Amino acid sequence: MTEALFLNPVFQDRIWGGTKLHDYFGYDIPSDTTGEDWAISAHPNGPSVIKNGEFKGKTLAELWQENPALFGKPTEAVFPLLTKILDANTDLSVQVHPNDEYAKTHENGELGKTECWYIIDCAPGAELIYGHKAASKEEFASWAKNGEWDKLLRKVAIKPGEFYYVPSGTIHALGTGTLVLETQQSSDTTYRVYDYDRKDAEGNLRELHLDKAIDVTTAPHVDAKLDIKTETRGGLTETTFVSNDFFSVFKWEVDGAAEFTAKAPYTLVSILDGEAVLTIDGNEQTIKKGDHFVLPNDVKTWEIAGKITAIVSNPPVK
Repeated sequence: MTEALFLNPVFQDRIWGGTKLHDYFGYDIPSDTTGEDWAISAHPNGPSVIKNGEFKGKTLAELWQENPALFGKPTEAVFPLLTKILDANTDLSVQVHPNDEYAKTHENGELGKTECWYIIDCAPGAELIYGHKAASKEEFASWAKNGEWDKLLRKVAIKPGEFYYVPSGTIHALGTGTLVLETQQSSDTTYRVYDYDRKDAEGNLRELHLDKAIDVTTAPHVDAKLDIKTETRGGLTETTFVSNDFFSVFKWEVDGAAEFTAKAPYTLVSILDGEAVLTIDGNEQTIKKGDHFVLPNDVKTWEIAGKITAIVSNPPVK
């Protein structure tokens, strides 16, 4: 039967995590410092497990290897995308990610990490660090090594519903009280620049990676230019946030009934609010806030009826 692949969440404990993944989505989280839900993941550090249909119990990574037709017979060795929800109960470390070329050389063939954030919710006055103020790589290195963080780091006030694109090489950090959906390359490589001198449960300062961070940071910082477009058809309002060589990311706001046609070999869907009925080949299934699923290659058209908000991504169409 042609159907969506629903996934069980994979939770990650983080020093900066909290309880919002339970409070907001109702997930059964393992601790009061649950920082991340790896919602759609084939990464070895947290592979999602299919929870329905003929592939129930298989990981997404296993399906990628064993059933490539589900994904349009891709050429990539690994599933290229990763969807997370992050609960920044306190500030995340200031960090930067490498591009594919640097990661391949320095991180055992790992993908680089370009990512983007959709702000689901945030506290009044919440901020994130996005970019820096140094005019050159040399100035960035000098200020970072001397701990001149107030001079170096660029803070941006945020509000729910906003979208930020974070290419590899961008200095960034989520601030306290922020709940975001992150779409990224399937990578777990992070170079910490500054961590507020926090100590872990054993009383140790967390490792920093300043030399590698200086290597990969874009200086001077340049804001990514986005061409955000919104289109309404039937009961669907679709916002296109970004479309590039790594991924395309959209927001679906369905109010009523909407018909869809696949734009790519497969589609990743995360329901952030509401409830609706998903119909594929005449088969109906309820979808609701907190659900994450993949529409595989044999799903060419589908319908959604109800009221939902979803963040959706797909690989680049080559």
